[in-house]
Amino acid sequence: MNDVEPEPERRVRAALEASGLEYVVRRHGRVGSLAEAAAARGVSPDHLLKTMVVRRGVDDYLFVLVPGTRTIAWPRLRALLGVNRLSMPDAEVAREVTGFERGTITPFGARHAWPVVADARIPAAGTVSVGAGGHGVGVTLDADALLRALNAQVADVTDPEASP
Repeated sequence: MNDVEPEPERRVRAALEASGLEYVVRRHGRVGSLAEAAAARGVSPDHLLKTMVVRRGVDDYLFVLVPGTRTIAWPRLRALLGVNRLSMPDAEVAREVTGFERGTITPFGARHAWPVVADARIPAAGTVSVGAGGHGVGVTLDADALLRALNAQVADVTDPEASP
C-alpha cells in the first residue's frame, strides 16, 4: 500500500494548518453521489459544500461555495459581481488553474488565492464539509470559521437544485 500523501492533498493540509482552523479529515473512498459523500463525512447533503470555479474573464476566476442541495443562481451572482457574463471552465481548465480535479476542488491549497463567494445559507450551517484535494476525502469544520479564514463574501447566490 502506498502511504505517500498525494501532492494535491498535501497542499490542502498545509494550507489548512497555516490557516489555524480546527478541522477533521474524513477519508471514505470514492462514492457515487453527493448524498453518499455527505453520509460518509457525517454531514447532511446541504452541509457538504461544493467549491465551484467560476470564470469572470481571461485569467480571472473566483471560487463559489455552494451547499450540496443547491445550484448557482447565475443572475444573482452576476449582479453581485457587477458583470454581464460568467462561465464555468471545462474540467481540464479547472484542473490546470486550481491544481485539483473536478470533485476535489477546494480553496485551500489551490494554485491561486482567488476571491471566495459563499452562499448566504452557509453561516447558519454549523459543521460543514469541503473537498480536500482528492477523491473520497473531505475536511469537516465549522462553517463560520471557514468563511472567516477564506475572507468569503457571503451573499444569496444559489437556488434549490431542480428535482429529477
